[in-house]
Amino acid sequence: MLKKSFLFLGLFLFVLFGLQAQNLSDTLKPNPNVTIGKLANGLTYYIQHNNKPENRVELRLVVNAGSVCEKNDQQGLAHLLEHMCFNGTKHFKKSALVDFIEASGVKFGAHLNASTSFDQTIYKLQMPTIRQSLVDSAMLVLEDWAHNVRLEGSEIDKERGVVKEEWRLGLGAQDRMMNKYIPIILKGSRYAKRLPIGKMPVVDTAHYQTIRSFYHTWYRPDLMAVIVVGDVNINQMQKLIEKHFGKISNPQNEQKRIVYGIPDNKKPLIAITTDKEATMNQVVVFYKHPKKAEKTVADYKKHLEDQLISSMITARLAEITQKPGAPFMYAGAGYGGFLGRTTDAYTAFAIAKDNQIGKSLETLLNEGKRMQEYGFTPTELAREKKNLMRKYERLYVDKNKQRSSLLIQKYIANFTDKDPIPGIAEEYKLAKELLPQIKLNSVDNMAKHWITDSNMVVLITAPQKKGVKVPTKQEVMTIFETEKTMKLKPYVDKVLRAPLIAHAIKPGKIIQIQKTDSLYEKWTLSNGMEVFVKPTRFKNDEVLYKAY
Repeated sequence: MLKKSFLFLGLFLFVLFGLQAQNLSDTLKPNPNVTIGKLANGLTYYIQHNNKPENRVELRLVVNAGSVCEKNDQQGLAHLLEHMCFNGTKHFKKSALVDFIEASGVKFGAHLNASTSFDQTIYKLQMPTIRQSLVDSAMLVLEDWAHNVRLEGSEIDKERGVVKEEWRLGLGAQDRMMNKYIPIILKGSRYAKRLPIGKMPVVDTAHYQTIRSFYHTWYRPDLMAVIVVGDVNINQMQKLIEKHFGKISNPQNEQKRIVYGIPDNKKPLIAITTDKEATMNQVVVFYKHPKKAEKTVADYKKHLEDQLISSMITARLAEITQKPGAPFMYAGAGYGGFLGRTTDAYTAFAIAKDNQIGKSLETLLNEGKRMQEYGFTPTELAREKKNLMRKYERLYVDKNKQRSSLLIQKYIANFTDKDPIPGIAEEYKLAKELLPQIKLNSVDNMAKHWITDSNMVVLITAPQKKGVKVPTKQEVMTIFETEKTMKLKPYVDKVLRAPLIAHAIKPGKIIQIQKTDSLYEKWTLSNGMEVFVKPTRFKNDEVLYKAY
């Protein structure tokens, strides 16, 4: 009988853990509320009905090409081309596009805009949906951007000056410092030589045909996505996308879209920059790691562990800011994207007090080492599990109140970076199932591998002024060497077990309720306090208080 019991137990555990392993290997499926498709020419589309805000639709044309695709004689042309999309297309001559959009109740800048980055160019349009003709016209605008930009020589020459003025106005402290530190922290990569703003001599003198060549090379269906989220009919939008984009062809002998990486570095890369107009002392430490695809339930479990570790180390750094003599005013840490599509990083940062830059760096390094050597405490993990679960619960309760612009960002990331898009209902379900399975030893082991001797990058930016001591590269290296021999003690989590209020509170009464207007009520309490109450429907599970 005993043998049979053990046999039954063994079979039960085998089935239990076998099912668990099978579940962890399941592929993360896209949110069922979003319709995803691909046309015969390779163009990808995403469509979702969403009524936040009502009677509005958010549209994006995403081009999987940015400044890293530029040749040496094209540096800055991806950005110039973005400008040219608003200066004449097949169906909207010169400024007619902006005039038409603004006549529809849309503001240039807020609802009509575009941006160029290293890896992609994104065109943004928000339109009213009260008339189908407006939606049809909006789709025509996206189609023109995709393959019908006129690129007239006279308009190109006008826009060169606009881009140059944008470059001049953008030369603030952050831009000046970035131009100095980007080549250092991205040493050896194509990104270091392809800032999206480009080189003004190229923008000034590039031949018309060079600009047109960039457009026809990279603006093509197999590198594009059309994303539509808003108060629309999905079937109608599918037909519109097929109508406007289905006949666009890819070029013959199309150029391969290379995904560029960030090279490894054995010794730390140290960038120290100052500027007279800088307003704060910033210290950032990166530990680079290869980006891993997030495709399965097991990958999502790792994502949850990343969030837990990030929250726990940030809580420790926040605790330091509350101590007398803290070297920084604010600090945090977390694991996520570095730059480009092949690299992630554990990042720790601090806003240092004057003359405390070196000490702030030392503290960030020490807390990373303490995490690596000793891990976390059971109470820290339990607390952050509860906090993270509450976060998912709030998101789930408000799942039908997500703004269309927020949903669009998720679909852009899915197209450009293959980020999963299971939707908040599925993520809430996964969090409920997976968070209880996460053990302290698993979290500690993951955190241990975040801190490495190689692939380390340090960035320091600070004001250039008297009284601010900025460490040299040699002093930074000395801090590194000292930190390696530093003997640290485990972190002690001081849990407050006393109740917030030690004695029972005697309740009062509401003695008067007044309607101040259609939005507010004024409650007068028995102790004389006045309370102004405004019911809202912005979120389903939130009450905000403010007392003074």
